Amino acid sequence: MTVLPRIMVEMGLEDFELLSSSDDHKVVIDHYNYAPTDGLMSLRKVLADLMIRRDDLPLDKEEGWKDVIITTGSQQAIYAIMDVLIDPGDVVIVPRPVYLGFVNVAVKFGARVITVPQDKEGVDPEHVDKAIEESKKRFGKVPDIIYVVPDSDNPTGTTMPEKRRKDLFEVAASHGSLIVEDAAYREIQFGDQRIRPIKAFDKENSHVIYMRTTSKEVAVVRVGYSVMPKDVAEQVIKVKGYLDLCTPVLSQRFVRYYYERYFEREIDKVRKEYEKRCRVMAKAIDESFPEGERTDPKGGFFIWWSSKRKDFDSKKFLDIAIKEDVAYVPGQAFYPSIGMAYQPGVGLSDNIVERNGMRLGYSYLSPEEIEEGINRLGSILRRHLG
Repeated sequence: MTVLPRIMVEMGLEDFELLSSSDDHKVVIDHYNYAPTDGLMSLRKVLADLMIRRDDLPLDKEEGWKDVIITTGSQQAIYAIMDVLIDPGDVVIVPRPVYLGFVNVAVKFGARVITVPQDKEGVDPEHVDKAIEESKKRFGKVPDIIYVVPDSDNPTGTTMPEKRRKDLFEVAASHGSLIVEDAAYREIQFGDQRIRPIKAFDKENSHVIYMRTTSKEVAVVRVGYSVMPKDVAEQVIKVKGYLDLCTPVLSQRFVRYYYERYFEREIDKVRKEYEKRCRVMAKAIDESFPEGERTDPKGGFFIWWSSKRKDFDSKKFLDIAIKEDVAYVPGQAFYPSIGMAYQPGVGLSDNIVERNGMRLGYSYLSPEEIEEGINRLGSILRRHLG
């Protein structure tokens, strides 16, 4: 029996038709009633314990669950956080390239977006520090938010080493900015070594909003869970209440069962399979693509490849690739359409959009399909780029 049907049986939901006509109204009420806006206490306790044990979060073992907020996916948390923290003209710092699910919401709320470059180890805290100083000069404002995905970033797959995480925390704390740490891929890290999250350095729960999600860990449900400063949390809960009152109780109960009984065993299997797919893709890129540069993910779902030719436009090239049944996400999709760019040695400049990169995903297809698709894409690229 697979995990999903097993959990449904344990929850008493193996027969929905029987349940709908059952006289056991308590079962129905328990699973389908409303919950507190910030989430079921039982789920929050399970997730708080998980983050204390696996993430080294400085939560109180008895009362720390009260700092955990449940949302309907982490995207809802992003929206609520931006609604609370951002007014038109406020400044947000993001990596370049960046997950657009965050930056598009920032733009919607009228934020000024400053992008900073990242390398194979993610964002450089020194660049962030200098970008903050440039923001003070240009806009008279300290950025309200610094957004990062330190564990196998989307879209590049890069992972920040612990020293950079600690340094970034110190930069944010010294300026009074909040870090939004998107830990969506926290549990999809290859190998045995776990790097502490930035939130682990936030002993007073004052400078980091820490977001995680079940969508990468329990893909059948989308439940987000976050820990953030109390003054922010109070307002975020209010905004969530306006959006959907509460996350569906059935989803929350399912997640609690899964994390209590199956998570740590099942996630190891999932992680090993993703690592296998990643290695197959990386090898195929190295063997079939023309001159360029790729990232070397230590986890997550994506590899980023950039052509050596700066005049290569991956968006235009996508039309050619699709005709041969291959697809990817063009790199320019991960650069905000408006905003400013921090460049080392230059300062703030007009927005930068690089067009010669692409995001390649390995989470969905089998190793055999990945190898075939990458080899086909490599052949097409070589024909057009030489």
